Amino acid sequence: MKAIFCDKYGAPTKVLQLKEMEKPIPGDKQVLVKVATSSVNVADVAPIRGAFIARLFGTGLLRPKSERHGTDLAGRVEAVGKDVTGFKPGDEVFGAADGAFSEYVVAKEDLLVQKPANIPFEEAGAVAIAATSALQGLRAGRIQPGQKVLVYGASGAVGTFAVQLAKALGAEVTAVCSSRNVEQARALGADHVIDYTQEDVTRSGQKFDLILAVNGAHSMAEYKRILNPTGTCVVVGGKMSQIFQGLLAGPVGSKKGDQRVGFMGIAKLNQKDMAYLRDLMESGKVKTVIDQRYPLAETGKAMEYIEAGHARGKVVITV
Repeated sequence: MKAIFCDKYGAPTKVLQLKEMEKPIPGDKQVLVKVATSSVNVADVAPIRGAFIARLFGTGLLRPKSERHGTDLAGRVEAVGKDVTGFKPGDEVFGAADGAFSEYVVAKEDLLVQKPANIPFEEAGAVAIAATSALQGLRAGRIQPGQKVLVYGASGAVGTFAVQLAKALGAEVTAVCSSRNVEQARALGADHVIDYTQEDVTRSGQKFDLILAVNGAHSMAEYKRILNPTGTCVVVGGKMSQIFQGLLAGPVGSKKGDQRVGFMGIAKLNQKDMAYLRDLMESGKVKTVIDQRYPLAETGKAMEYIEAGHARGKVVITV
């Protein structure tokens, strides 16, 4: 089988290789999946570049600890371990596994869900990290029906899911994005859309019950200014300065007066949340927004496109 391989840090197009490898054999509680599609997340790029924060979190001091990369996937079950009860060969599935930039990958049974027939592989294969991050970020902010929710960074991978999920959960959603993405945000269901090139929402006088800061450009202090007295600001990714401010503020449960602020951290992938997302997608309430598609051999190019910071939704890898 062919798989993306990387044994040193550097520019993705320089250090990622497409290599022939042995097809893996599933363990007792594992599932072998023939991958149809995967997708690139910002979190996939830092371990290739050898970013300081990635090394800090254990990707390897001098070289990558893992030579296989990628997490999101969708495909067909090829074989199952002897203790697997939820899947059988031929099942169409999506979820997460280490080393998903590959023709075949072994996944834990509890990180996969059945793929409904009405969800294309390319949409399902882009769900795991981005959609789960959006869902868990909103839940960390204790979202409630009727609340006013601001999604800053509404055009990216996490943001496009967050707008749709907040609407599905009954919120009044304001999306913040650039001029070229205003119509996309409206199409995803945002009640109000703010073009950040024309208006600074932190100086608008508006107040929100929940702010999901995804790739936003503002400080925690600026976000607090537009929070209701008992509101919550959750930082999910974003610029390095935002991440450090969120980390310094502590977990989302920490308080500044009656306001709650903080950093969500890495999404905790699990079958229950992915099943919840699957049901919303099957019913048509949530969909994957796809910007670009790259073949497996061009995964490095896909990563560098993500790095440029202008992706509108997900970047898909076709296998």
